Amino acid sequence: MFITFEGGEGAGKSTAIKKIVKKLETEGKEIVLTREPGGTPIGEEIRSIILNKKNTDMDVRTEALLYAASRRQHIIQKIIPSLKQGKIVLCDRFLDSSLAYQGYARGIGIEKVYEMNLFATEGVEPDLTLFFDLDPEEGLRRIAANSQREVNRLDVETLSFHQKVREGFLSLAKKFPHRFIVIDASQKPDEVFTRAYKEIENILKRR
Repeated sequence: MFITFEGGEGAGKSTAIKKIVKKLETEGKEIVLTREPGGTPIGEEIRSIILNKKNTDMDVRTEALLYAASRRQHIIQKIIPSLKQGKIVLCDRFLDSSLAYQGYARGIGIEKVYEMNLFATEGVEPDLTLFFDLDPEEGLRRIAANSQREVNRLDVETLSFHQKVREGFLSLAKKFPHRFIVIDASQKPDEVFTRAYKEIENILKRR
């Protein structure tokens, strides 16, 4: 089972994931928690380049290709082997982030970024994608208020950019209704967790 978590900056998905992992493990499930960009030693090195605040002159296609390169290594080294072992893979961001951020918000085009990533993914896609939907203004406020969170290159983008990211994710939810679930992330953290966990329970029961 491959489950991905998506959302704009400050939407609270990472917090929810930690609670979900703990809950699933108490039920005896074997979980692999990972993230993108990253998830492997090579992927983490690529992540440091992508998110470095100094790299403000990075070309949008360079950015998209770096994400795809990290994703390829991630799929081959961690995701596919874990799925073959029957484990539940929970991934903080995956292909949909590339489609929303680079495809839609950066203006490359969702279809172009999708085609670019087919070379990396070879058709691997999530069984379930949970999108934590939050007004970007609130998300950026949360980031500013969280002194423990490291600010990265994407955090300092304009509000209009983050609004486009949200639009991109919502368009993907309509494009892939068979696997996309939109969760209202403006609710209290416990309510967000409860809704997200319910959706995971539902798909696990069907498998």
